[in-house]
Amino acid sequence: MEAGYNQGLQSGYSCYESLFEGTSIIIPSYNQVGYLKSCLESIAENTELPYEIIVVDNASTDESAAYLSSLGGQVRYRILSENYGFAGAVNRGMMMAKGTTMLVLNNDTLVTENWLENLMACLNSDPHIGMVGPVTNYISGDQQISVPYHDVADMPEFARMNNVSDPKKWQPIDRLPGFCLLFRRELWEKVGYLDEGFEIGNFEDDDYNVRVRMQGYSLVIARDCFIHHFGSVSMKALGDQLAEVNNRNMVFYMNKWSNPYEWIHQLRSGTLQGGTQHPERGEASFYPEGVAVQGTGETVYWIENGHRRPIEGEWPGPVIRLSQVNMKRWTIGETLSEQEASARWLGVQETAQGLDQHGKVASGLDGFLYYIEHGSKRRIVTETAAKAWVLHERPIAAITREQLADMPDGLPLISPVKLRQRL
Repeated sequence: MEAGYNQGLQSGYSCYESLFEGTSIIIPSYNQVGYLKSCLESIAENTELPYEIIVVDNASTDESAAYLSSLGGQVRYRILSENYGFAGAVNRGMMMAKGTTMLVLNNDTLVTENWLENLMACLNSDPHIGMVGPVTNYISGDQQISVPYHDVADMPEFARMNNVSDPKKWQPIDRLPGFCLLFRRELWEKVGYLDEGFEIGNFEDDDYNVRVRMQGYSLVIARDCFIHHFGSVSMKALGDQLAEVNNRNMVFYMNKWSNPYEWIHQLRSGTLQGGTQHPERGEASFYPEGVAVQGTGETVYWIENGHRRPIEGEWPGPVIRLSQVNMKRWTIGETLSEQEASARWLGVQETAQGLDQHGKVASGLDGFLYYIEHGSKRRIVTETAAKAWVLHERPIAAITREQLADMPDGLPLISPVKLRQRL
């Protein structure tokens, strides 16, 4: 018996990183077990393509845990120790996912005939499409449509008539709310996790939309796919707290981005003459070099020339905590002594390129802070981003604002996501 257990354990370890050609349906859940049950039943009844279901429960106080346990392995699930909000639950599901595509789905939805087939057809029609969403009866924005039914029992017939595959019904859009989002695994590997700085829920999907579009991907509504949405059930349950949560997350979003569409426009128009995106680095293209970072392990790394160099010895400076998905975007370089890293951090040692302003900060004529990196200036999008990377404590570059204005523009520098979990 012990030998069989050990064999199974080793088999599990060996296939841990393996994926399957199918979709990981990630469902964040908080109470509302009746809606969750109906959602799972609708998936079973209407999904022919290969899929797995991952439910991440935010420490519900109803019968959700007992219900998930009763399913006997039909779904993979995780019960969190506390309420990590929509972003936290989705992130845990992304970490658990094994599919080559991922789909985030609210627990207060009912999927319909041909729903996944039509979303997949749209997503696979163009590699530049980043995320796809359906139309529905209840949502903010252009995905809401008028429906003829008043009783949800009459909904499947309407959905059946709507869900006839038709590429003419695919519509590029600037925003896709997070109630139902389909995307490739490779997109997640480039963009990463949702920002858990958005507490409970709201605006984390807007933030993710921006980050996806900054990678050069487009967002599309597949109007040949309709699913029913009962509508923000968990959020409405907050009652009087809903406005407070919404306002707090809106402030967090504005402090993080200010005007993100300016950067999307500049990136797509090619006006950043000194900026080069590195597809293999994904979102790390918008992170600075010359910082110390740490993943889930104990090793601290110095980011330099596209590599993460392990720092040998006790690093006394600030460390930015990142997810493992982020860490993998840099290849491991040669070990760096603590003394060498400290010298780089203080900005007193010239780099190999001989750029003595490299790694310093300057203030532009426009009032924004800029990070000097390899002869280019990188605008720090907000004060929040500067503080997130501890760049506000960097040495000030000894150049005039006019000299700074003559420097080529590198890619903007954005905040890393906040994580309340080690992922």
